[in-house]
Amino acid sequence: MRHLLLGSACLFLIACSSVPDRSDILQTPQGPVQGIVSDNPDIVSYQGIPFAAPPVGALRWAPPAPAPRWTEVRDASAFGTRCMQATDVEGGFFNRLIDGHGLGWFKRFAIKRVVGAMDPPPVSEDCLYLNVRAPKDATDAPVMVWIHGGGHQFGSSDFDYYQGNALPEQGVVLVTLNYRLGAFGYMAHPALSADDPRGVSGNYGTLDQIAALQWVQNNIAAYGGDPERVTIFGESAGAWSVTELMSTPLASGLFDRAILQSGASTYHLGQLDGGGLGWPSGHETGVQVADALGLTDPTAEELRALPADAIQAVITNDMSEGFHHVRDGVVFPKNVGLAFLSGEIEAVPILAGFNADEGTLFFPDDPQPTVWLNDLEPGDVAQLKNRLSDPFPTQATKIVDLYDLDTDYVTGGTQMMGDEIFGVNVRFAARQAVAAGAPAWTYFFSRVPPSDKQTVGAFHAAEIPFVFGSQEPILGLSDDDAALTDLMVGYWASFAADGDPNGPGLPDWPQHADDAWMHFSANTGLPAARVETGVRQEKLDALEEGLRVKLDTLRATID
Repeated sequence: MRHLLLGSACLFLIACSSVPDRSDILQTPQGPVQGIVSDNPDIVSYQGIPFAAPPVGALRWAPPAPAPRWTEVRDASAFGTRCMQATDVEGGFFNRLIDGHGLGWFKRFAIKRVVGAMDPPPVSEDCLYLNVRAPKDATDAPVMVWIHGGGHQFGSSDFDYYQGNALPEQGVVLVTLNYRLGAFGYMAHPALSADDPRGVSGNYGTLDQIAALQWVQNNIAAYGGDPERVTIFGESAGAWSVTELMSTPLASGLFDRAILQSGASTYHLGQLDGGGLGWPSGHETGVQVADALGLTDPTAEELRALPADAIQAVITNDMSEGFHHVRDGVVFPKNVGLAFLSGEIEAVPILAGFNADEGTLFFPDDPQPTVWLNDLEPGDVAQLKNRLSDPFPTQATKIVDLYDLDTDYVTGGTQMMGDEIFGVNVRFAARQAVAAGAPAWTYFFSRVPPSDKQTVGAFHAAEIPFVFGSQEPILGLSDDDAALTDLMVGYWASFAADGDPNGPGLPDWPQHADDAWMHFSANTGLPAARVETGVRQEKLDALEEGLRVKLDTLRATID
């Protein structure tokens, strides 16, 4: 279950366009930069700005080093290289996405043909770059820093879905960033820990994100942004990252608001050493990687001397389960879930939500309804209750009944997977933020593709183009979709500006304190945004028992 690549469902579709105009030269603390003017002449894009030194050589598996400076004009018209990652992980996922939209056979054929003909984009360890998309002549504008998804294993800030102008057109300075992924971003190893002055290893992807936020504090004013109004937001692993940044003291004071879209890292229980109640330890995973490379008891120097491609080639799905945040006592004094449970977080205003059908793209690859069991199989009520009673000691029977697991394991299991991984953890994070003194707003996204033949529903990552205004018309859009986009962009931009999503012309969105949710929908005949109380409350309450049992057990084990 945990090895699922919970990333954004981005479509690598080709769009033909003319060569963009160059922007005026901008003077920044790093040096002069020149970007490009976007399709909207009032929006300027600066791409491939380094926010840290290339993490190569002695800087592989080390905290990020300071970014370079320059005196000549830097060409900021192209994205930086993607971080090291597998490039062949999206085939089945992509096909289910396209087929599930209910398109005609010719559209499906054309999209798959175009995508199949594209070469994988280049990847490199030299990848710590970010991009800024800003209103021309912006001054003291709110800043939104987007952290991409991809399970901490793949993804990039250059995905087309992140390049929309909708937020900058609302006066936002938008930053999108890369961070080290997989083994290069999250692998720990005893030799690396021994070589590090801090005595720990791993969590490098989180440190990259912190370095990018420090860059924002030091540089964003030159791009028209206000460093005192910074919103971090992300989807899937990007939302995991938001909760991770809220939980590490190293990021304190670097952001002022937080948005979680379909993700919270509260169920990640990995430790640098020792067991994490089913999660592999960082050191254990690093030793597995070294063994696969034929190295017994290697030194840090020997590990850093290995070719990057050789390392990437031996990574398996099982290993990737260990490439997440681990409690190391330095970056993370506590696991994210325990930090939220105890209120030891950066308690900033939070906006959080999940989608109605999060599991539709994942369940076919790994038909496990719960993250707490790796081998649950279809069965009758008694069999399912027996297996589920370990992670859900008082709620097992209710869960079987609520999701009809005994009569339709696939349909119920798909729904349960999405509710548990996403719904439970997002709601838990929002409620614990409220308990820590922060205001919170929650949403539920149920928009489905407009075709009556669609089967994916409100799938994982379906809300992203409605936030960025970056829909692909070939997938089908309706007038309802346009109205929904206007609402979501407006709410997100208002939240970035004032720490409250409510703004002129937007329906009132009450805080989550009384279990109020903003329900975003389209193509249903209902309003595009409406307030509901207790979204999937009975199901989420039952499933949350599993999370709380694990957190209580982990806390007792560590204490």
